[in-house]
Order: sequence, then structure tokens, then C-alpha cells
Amino acid sequence: MNPLNIYGVRNYLLFRLREIPVAIKFEESIFALPFAYTGMILASKEWPEWMIFLWITLAMIGGRTLGMAANRLIDREIDASNPRSSKRHLPMGTLKQIDMLILILTGFVILIISAWQLNNLALTLAPIAAIYLIIQPYLKRFTWMANPLLGWALAIAPAAAWIGVTGELSWEPVILSIAVAMWAGSFDIIYHAQDLEFHLDKGLHSVVVAIGIRQAFFVARSMDIIAISCLVILGIFMSLKWPFFVGCIIASLIILFKYKLVSPDDVSKLGIAFYRINAYVSSAVFIGTLIAVLI
Repeated sequence: MNPLNIYGVRNYLLFRLREIPVAIKFEESIFALPFAYTGMILASKEWPEWMIFLWITLAMIGGRTLGMAANRLIDREIDASNPRSSKRHLPMGTLKQIDMLILILTGFVILIISAWQLNNLALTLAPIAAIYLIIQPYLKRFTWMANPLLGWALAIAPAAAWIGVTGELSWEPVILSIAVAMWAGSFDIIYHAQDLEFHLDKGLHSVVVAIGIRQAFFVARSMDIIAISCLVILGIFMSLKWPFFVGCIIASLIILFKYKLVSPDDVSKLGIAFYRINAYVSSAVFIGTLIAVLI
């Protein structure tokens, strides 16, 4: 092969290796991972075997990669027409549809192999989780429930991790998953308040479109209260030690700070700092859980 062609192929591959993680916001896997680890720790009642930790981590990364790549591919035309998202990789042409298709397939394979390495129930449920992650981006075209149902995409993580450890599902991870679904759904409601005019123009659906910004903020606050309440109930019924509840208090304060940044009258601060609040909430709960179990 011509050395110039080899050089061009190498640059092409290096560019994609650099840009693909940016396109799917790979670094933000930290949003879901701490809650997956929380489910893992509660199921194990200790730090699990390192191979279990590895396969749960890979399953979560595979699932999130699958979901984010599907979202980018399915929403490429919507993203192109929305000023907020028009600079993303597919609308700009810096990545191609085939890149997202490869990512979807890669994420699915990683998810299935990881679930297979864990147990039979995890393997049986993994394709169902993958299907949900793929169809979720379509929901905004049909129902205002798209925001709460996005929360359930993240809520798969703790229950899946629990199943990965025990091979069965019980009430504890269900309560934890409800907490995650409420917290993530609340965040999504507020985050898409900035797209109200765009959604109205394009006929898309969201909680804000259905009931207005002020009422949507009330719903979001209520969902956050349910989320924290579920965590406290879980801690009480599992007789978790005090660090778990300290983690819940810290998470509550971070959520309160979220409402200091934005309000129904001002959503101008819905930027990266606001978005990363998710990581602080999930990390606070995980660290509190880890300390509570290990001491």
C-alpha cells in the first residue's frame, strides 16, 4: 500500500478514536456508574469479587454506549435543526451514520458478553434492556412521558447490577431504581426546558410542552422528593449504617443547589456545570453506601 494511503488511514482512525468518545459523551458514564455500583455493593453486602466488578462495569459502559449512539443516530435530524445541538458530530458531518451503527453493535456485544459472564438472568434480561435503550429516543415524538421514561433508562443500572451479583431480583433494587428514575427524570424535565420553543415548533413532546415550565418545575421537585424518600426508605429497611444517610443528605443538598442555578423564570444556566450535578448526586450516594457497608 502506498505510504501516503497508510498515513491517511491512520489519521482517519485516530480521528475517530478521538471524536467518538466525545460524540457519545463517554466521560459522563460516571452519571450512571455510581448507582450501578450502589446496587452492586448493597447486593454483595461487601466489595464484590473483582471479576464481578469488572463485568458489571463493562456491562454498564456497553449499555450506555449503545444508548447514546442510538440517540445520536435516531435524533440526527432533530439535532441538526436545533441550534443547541446543531454542532454535534453527525449534523456537522465530522462523524458518519456508520460510526454510530458500529458503536451500537459494539455496545450491544459488550453488554451481552458481560451479562453472559455474570449469570443466566442477567443474560436473559440484557437484550430487553438494549431494546429499551434503543427505542427511548423515539418517545419524544409521541408522548410527554419521554422525560420520565428517560429516567427509567438510567434506572436499569442499579437493578441490573443487583441481578449481576445475585442472579435474582428483589424489592431492594426496585426501590433504588425508582429513586434513580425519579432523580434522572426530574433532571431531564428541567434540562429540556431550554428547548421549549423548539419542541413546540417541531411538534415534539415533553413535560414542559404539556404543562408549561412553572408546572414542570413543580413536577420535577416532586420527583426529587420521591427520589430522596425512596433512598431513605431503602436505608431504613436494609438497616444501613449512618454514612448511607449522610450520603443521602449530601445528595439532597446538591439537588437543592440545582434549583438555585435554575428556576422557571431563568433557565440560562443549563450548561455543563448544571449537567454535571448528576455526577455529584450519584457519587454522594455511592460513597455513603460504600462506607456504610464496609465499616
